[in-house]
Amino acid sequence: MTLFAIVILLILSSCLMYVAENKAQPDNFSDIPTATWWAIMTITTVGYGDVYPVTILGKIITAVIALAGVAVLALPTAIIGSA
Repeated sequence: MTLFAIVILLILSSCLMYVAENKAQPDNFSDIPTATWWAIMTITTVGYGDVYPVTILGKIITAVIALAGVAVLALPTAIIGSA
């Protein structure tokens, strides 16, 4: 179930960032598969810094996705820890 939630979050965040940042950064967000790199780094909270949003909408989406990524990855840990 957690893997399914992560995949949905990954696809949704990639699509949202492509729409929000494509016009401002056509090199970094040229298509949805390219935006997937950003989404994986943000959801896993690694954030290399090679691709990042520059628009206000992109920064807001990034904050929400980063918090959702922490929540989705921390949930199974809490469930396993309590068992």
